[in-house]
Order: sequence, then structure tokens, then C-alpha cells
Amino acid sequence: QEEKQEKTHEFSKLIDEIRERNRQRELESTFTEIWYTFVDPYATDVDERGTDDAHKAVGILTIKNGKRIIDEYEWKYDNCFLPPDEELVIYEIHVGDFSGGENDQHARGQFKHVRQKIDYLKELGINARGMYSFFLVSLHISMFILFRYNPRYYFAIETSYGTTADLKEMIDEMHKNGIRVILDGVYNHCDCSSPLTQIDHDYWYHHNPKDVTMSWGPEWNYNFYDSKYNIWPARKFIGDSIRYMVEEFHIDGIRFDAARQIQNFDFLHWVVKEAKKAAGPKPFYCVAEFLPDEPCITNIDGPMDGCWHDSFYWIVRDLLLHDNTDIGRLKSVIDCRQQGYLGVTNVVNYIGNHDHDRMLVELGKEKCIFDEEAFKRIRLGVVLQMTSIGIPMIWMGEEMGEYKEKTPDVAKIDWSLIAEREDNSNNINKSLLAFYRGLVRLRKENKAFFQTNLDFTHEDHNAKVLAYQRWANSGERVVVVVNLSGHFLTHYPVPNMPTNGWWHEWTFNYDVKVDYNEVHLDLAEREAKILVWLGEDWQPPAPEPQSDPSIEPAPNSDTSTTEASPEDKQQ
Repeated sequence: QEEKQEKTHEFSKLIDEIRERNRQRELESTFTEIWYTFVDPYATDVDERGTDDAHKAVGILTIKNGKRIIDEYEWKYDNCFLPPDEELVIYEIHVGDFSGGENDQHARGQFKHVRQKIDYLKELGINARGMYSFFLVSLHISMFILFRYNPRYYFAIETSYGTTADLKEMIDEMHKNGIRVILDGVYNHCDCSSPLTQIDHDYWYHHNPKDVTMSWGPEWNYNFYDSKYNIWPARKFIGDSIRYMVEEFHIDGIRFDAARQIQNFDFLHWVVKEAKKAAGPKPFYCVAEFLPDEPCITNIDGPMDGCWHDSFYWIVRDLLLHDNTDIGRLKSVIDCRQQGYLGVTNVVNYIGNHDHDRMLVELGKEKCIFDEEAFKRIRLGVVLQMTSIGIPMIWMGEEMGEYKEKTPDVAKIDWSLIAEREDNSNNINKSLLAFYRGLVRLRKENKAFFQTNLDFTHEDHNAKVLAYQRWANSGERVVVVVNLSGHFLTHYPVPNMPTNGWWHEWTFNYDVKVDYNEVHLDLAEREAKILVWLGEDWQPPAPEPQSDPSIEPAPNSDTSTTEASPEDKQQ
């Protein structure tokens, strides 16, 4: 609280200094007219000349054949198929930290380097990628700038990441590979040195913060209407910026940062409509950071398609870190309809994002849980994330066990965690990556996850076991059985299976037959198993005849009754 108030005081002090400086210039001026020099707020290219002083920056125009152009990039893959919203698996990245690594001798951290990682994203199964805001921001580095950003120029991209053509080529290549790109947009506030704050602060911004405890810079005033010119100044400017980003860079969605602090659903309804109109017929997903999350921001009457499901994060975190096995609380976020949400696209589920330390870091810092025990808890969290109603989102690196804490400094992904090593010392990381890949593939291929059909089929509050079914109207079924306790449960009976017959247990890759709507499973502590319905007519393949009777059968050869080792899990 004190830190937020201190930041608010700093912003207010800076605004007062700007006003006083302008007043002094007017007093000292001997000219009949007073001239100020600012970068055009609509500038699409800005050279800040290596300084944080906005008054030394210049806007750049590129002219060709007498006409202004942004660049000469020609789009190649606009007609490629892109997945609909309900099938999304989002991967959140920071452009500067995603490529390269601690020991990488080459410079990394630009759009072109992200493009080189597309094959990795494809192998992971990602079909949407959320990016930190790439608007040009203040060069001043602080925790707030790095993780919540204060845009200074709303039409100019961050030049340290590359050119506009580099950004377009990266997005184009993503589209070629069926990956949508979602921009992280900051439309609640801006940098104190943004041109409009100095041209006429109170014309575009609130004079005082709406909430001093949640203020990060001059706040756009979407309530102000200029009757003289018949415009809403702040709405028009931000609307123009969003249309430009959609039309010029062909983005496929926007995350609205600090949407609760905007406090204007009328504006949000309008600007989402404008963004989708600019996108044309292709899918376009608008999601809000609305904390704490509430259904009012989405559903039928809300302005957004979805919101950050922050309650999911905190309840699952409570389970993984503090062994809080309150089944009722957990059910409310597995089935977000219990909270009032209506559809799959209404919530984005995550166990980590750029605002938090990765869960692996939290386990170590707060509970001193490391190594296999920590990874086991992560696997439990990921199963809950991928099988709950909603769109799953992965924060870059958590799929490989990245261990770095959140920091305002450079913190590049350690790609050596999944590199080939002679001593196989990173097997635990590679195994986690394989687990993620398999879950993402299951999520994308099984239609049961594209609909809101979910039933809780079994609750055992003594043993702390929960089972739930996801299904599609076309017949696909998935049952998830979760042991929330710290005890191994041998031959545990799971009743109320929806269908008799053969099911495939996904996590250990074996088939099991269900009779009398009950199945018996061995459930390790804090472990989830996923049973996928194989269909009414499916039968296990006949065992292959052995050519030499003296040769003993290989271990785990009977997949209908025996679990494979973790190394043989389906990927």
C-alpha cells in the first residue's frame, strides 16, 4: 500500500513539475505566441536519441513516391486458417527474454529471434501467443515499466525489438503456422511524458487519479465529451490506436491491461466493437485483466469475450503450496459456471503469468519444496488447468521448469534446461516439457474441451479425491480423477463412470476396462489421472504371438492392465 501511494505521489509530482515548467516558459517568453515542441502523438516511428527526455525525441516519417508509408512489407499468409477462440491455448511471452539465454554469445530479444522459435511453439502445440505490450515505452527501467508498462507513444512500436517490418514478418509467420497473436494493450494509463499529457493534460486525462492506491500514471478520461468539436477525445485517440494496430499489424486479439481501473464499460463496449470491425471476418479475441475477476466484464452483457481467471490462479496456488484441499473451492474454478461465467471463452486459466513468480519458484521460496516433489505438484496444477472450463494460458518457460524469479532486469529463458546433456541431468525438465506437450495435444484434439459440458461425478472428502467428466455432444468423453491428498491410494474405486467399456488412461499411457460404471486406480499422492473414452466399438489389439516360448514377455507389455513407466508416457 505504501509503495503504491509513493508511486502515485511521484506521478503527481512529475505532472506538477511539467505544469510549472510550462508556466515558467510562458513567463520568460518574449514572443507574442508561445511554441512548444512535442513528438506527434500519432507518430508511427520515434527516435528517442538514447535519452529518456521526451523533449529530445523526434518523430520520423518515411516518404516514398510522394506518399507516407509505414514500411514496404507485403503480407503472404493472410488466408491461412486460424483456430477459433474456444480452441485456443495461449502462450504468453516477453519478446526481450523469450529468445537467447544466459550463455548465448549472440544478441537476442527481437521479433526476428522470436520468429526463429516458431518450431518450438508448434511442437508445444500452441495456437495463440500473447505478447507483452510492444508500444514504445519510457526508457526508464523500473519494476512497473517492465511488468505493467507505461506507453508513451501509442502508434510507435518498441524499436529495440526491431522494425515494423520485422514485427509484421513475425506475425505473418505465426499465421502461416496457425498461431494467432494477441497484443497486450495498456489503455488505462500512460507515461507521464506522453505528448498528450504535455499538450493539454486535462483534456485527455483525469485531473486526479480515480483511485490513488491503484494509479500508475495519467489516466485516460473516457467520460469527457467535447461538445464544441463533437468528439470524445480520449476514446477517439485510443480507438484510432487500436484500429491502427489491428489493420497495420494484423493482430488477432487484445488483452486489456488494468480493465477494472478503466471504470467505463460504455467505452470498453465501443472499443471492442471497433477492434473487431477492423479485424474483419477473422476471429478476434478480447480479454480483460479485471482483478478480482467477475463475470460482469464478460458473458452476454459484458464488453469482453473473456477475462483473466485470477481466482483460478489463487485457489490452485493455495492447493499446490499450502495443501488446501477444500474441494468446494476447487470445484468453483474448475467449473467457472459456478462463479457465474457462461462459456469456455469467458475465462483464461493460468498457474503463472508475468505478474507472478512461476509456481516452481513459489514452491521453493515459500515452502522449500524442490526437485521431484515440486515438479509433481506442478503436474497436478497443469492437469487442472488444461481440463477445466476455459482457455489455458502458459507463461513462457514454465513448461520446461524455468526457475528464475520475477525481476525488472533481463531474465532470459534458460533453453539449456531442455538441451541434450550427456549426464541427463535435466531429465526432469524434459519430462515436464513432454507432459505439457501431451496435455496441449489432448486439449486441442478432444472436442470435449471445446464445450462447457462438465459434471462432478465423485467427491470423497475423507480421501480427498475428486472426479469430473468433460464431454462433447458429438460423443467424446474425458474423466479426470484427482488425488488431492498426500497419501498413496491403492486400487482406489472410482464410481459413477459415465460409460462402461474401454478407456485410455492418458498420464501413464495404458488402457483400462470399466465394468458396472466403476474403475479401480492406483493414485499416487497429489496425482491426477485422465481417462479418455475410446468408443463403444473399440477393443484392445490381440497380443502378438511370441516366436520363441522361452523368451519372457517384456515388462508392461499388457497395456490394458499395467501402467507404463513415467519415461514411456504418451507425449
